[in-house]
Amino acid sequence: MSEDKQYISYNNVHQLCQISAERIKNFKPDLIIAIGGGGFIPARILRTFLKEPGVPTIRIFAIILSLYEDLHTEGDDQEEVGVKIQRTQWIDYKQCELDLVGKNVLIVDEVDDTRTTLHYALHELEKDAEEQAAAKGVDLEKQPEMRTKFSIFVLHDKLKPKKADLPAEIVNDENRYFAAKQVPDKWYAYPWESKDIVYHTKMAIEQGNDIFMP
Repeated sequence: MSEDKQYISYNNVHQLCQISAERIKNFKPDLIIAIGGGGFIPARILRTFLKEPGVPTIRIFAIILSLYEDLHTEGDDQEEVGVKIQRTQWIDYKQCELDLVGKNVLIVDEVDDTRTTLHYALHELEKDAEEQAAAKGVDLEKQPEMRTKFSIFVLHDKLKPKKADLPAEIVNDENRYFAAKQVPDKWYAYPWESKDIVYHTKMAIEQGNDIFMP
């Protein structure tokens, strides 16, 4: 990965969500699952642009996975990719009264880097959906329309070899895999990670990472 640190502004994030929302509407998500912490703010912005008149606001649920090891030295907030995933927070389906069966579910994260987090999240959510279907006595072979359909949205897809795969029926479908922008393999610093948002925004403007120009 290049050491060329790219600062991404809130304006840029907002616009990337806005331009992606029209495509995402083709998927017609029933609910959004945000992967924290990077997926939280994009998910909330997306919900605004996905809102349709007369239709209830899409519910957002949060999961948190630990994948990155904090190996930085003092004054350097870059993280290196770890090799192990742990659930820090998952959905309590009973408490949330959340039924995945037959739903269109949009998974949101900020970046498709190694793809390890997205692979894990999708695999585990698919298992949860199948277990819910079995508990309801739904035979997914006989009732394929009751299968939960997942899609993925990221702000940035890094153009690099991935360490994990996603199903071809998702990544090859423009209405199920949504990357607002494909980018080189560099270090992308998002505004919610910043301790000095004034400096962060200044750098984003200087780098052309503020107002997005399609």
